Amino acid sequence: MDIGKKQILLGFMITCLMASPMGIATVAGADWSSFHENAQHTGFIDQAADFTPTVWYFNTQGAIKSSPAIMNKIIYFGSNDGHVYAVNMEDGTKLWDYKTDGAVVSSPALAGDVLYVGSSDGYLYAQDTKNGDVKWKYKTGNAIESSPLIQGNRAYVGSDDGRIYAIDINNGTKVWEYNTGNAIKSSPVISGSTLFVGSDDGKIYALNINNGNKTWEYTTGDKVESSPAVMNDVVYVGSNDGKVYALNTSDGTLQWNYDMGKAVASSPTIDTNDNSLFIGADNGKMMCLDTRNGVEKWNYTASGAVQTTAAITGNKIVFGSDGGTVYIVNKYNGNEEWTYNPGYGILNQPMQSSPATYGNMIYIGADDGSMYALNNDKKTAPMSVYVYYIGGAIIVIIALLLIGRTVRNRRKKDE
Repeated sequence: MDIGKKQILLGFMITCLMASPMGIATVAGADWSSFHENAQHTGFIDQAADFTPTVWYFNTQGAIKSSPAIMNKIIYFGSNDGHVYAVNMEDGTKLWDYKTDGAVVSSPALAGDVLYVGSSDGYLYAQDTKNGDVKWKYKTGNAIESSPLIQGNRAYVGSDDGRIYAIDINNGTKVWEYNTGNAIKSSPVISGSTLFVGSDDGKIYALNINNGNKTWEYTTGDKVESSPAVMNDVVYVGSNDGKVYALNTSDGTLQWNYDMGKAVASSPTIDTNDNSLFIGADNGKMMCLDTRNGVEKWNYTASGAVQTTAAITGNKIVFGSDGGTVYIVNKYNGNEEWTYNPGYGILNQPMQSSPATYGNMIYIGADDGSMYALNNDKKTAPMSVYVYYIGGAIIVIIALLLIGRTVRNRRKKDE
């Protein structure tokens, strides 16, 4: 169901709507300040927040493919409706939104009191986290789907114009750029003085963060839209050729690769405590591989392509699928702990926004335009807006049947 039909149906059944469940909470602990939590994209918080809110969802007017960032009790994300949203984590209420001139697929990065995010209008925006006011914006040559990385006084981000940019965050001026020759949808990571990023030209690049000079490149068999992760001098990344690659960070030599069987748009998540790498593929597989040699530890089959990047929470990982389901599975053996499908198996919408985990909560966006807050400990989730659609549809059907029966009875009397 597209967003336009969704709005029409919602308006038709407005009398069936009930208030969304909300929760009040106190938040304390580490923040999830950028795509995949940190500059190495390991997707893990050692000391999670200590809070237990109830669940909620927040509706936008477009698919949510942007992954949330969290700081100071506020969750930030973009939507294909062109807006950047700031939502209170305690109760799911909107604090502010800002309208760009294109879909916001890029995931925000937070540093201090500034939010950095790209838009399909080609701009990288720097916004005040308190109210969304734009401090500066930098124009690239095409849409920005890559998620920015902030390190030191620079923002690093890729653009569909084929370039990776280093932007001074103090004034929004370009420090350097590097042209790969094809769109960069992959999000950069940094280890030491080297930036790693994939390109649609099928290559993985290692660039010097000081001047953008290329250190090395490695050629895969197809586009690299997966975002790299780094651990122990090895960079891990997927490719649309269906393989996961482990490359030496210093010279790009291949350590190992693993054939997933279909395109890998998902980005790797690394459990630094267990030498485990988690990554999904378009065949619906979520794989756990040994970071040291690429040997498969276990695999789990989801209901659709897995393009999201898994997040680690305790002894579990969390990820979404194009089948519209959020999966929570045991990170040691791949056994399913529980799942959540807001479409109830009837009105499924893909989940391509990568989840963020915070304390016992999970936050993930969906193509139905909603950001969902799930309680992992209690295994509870919000009642989806689809319940109202389905309930309203049932009421409409019953009403039509009653009208039909009344008409038939009148005709019989007339005869």
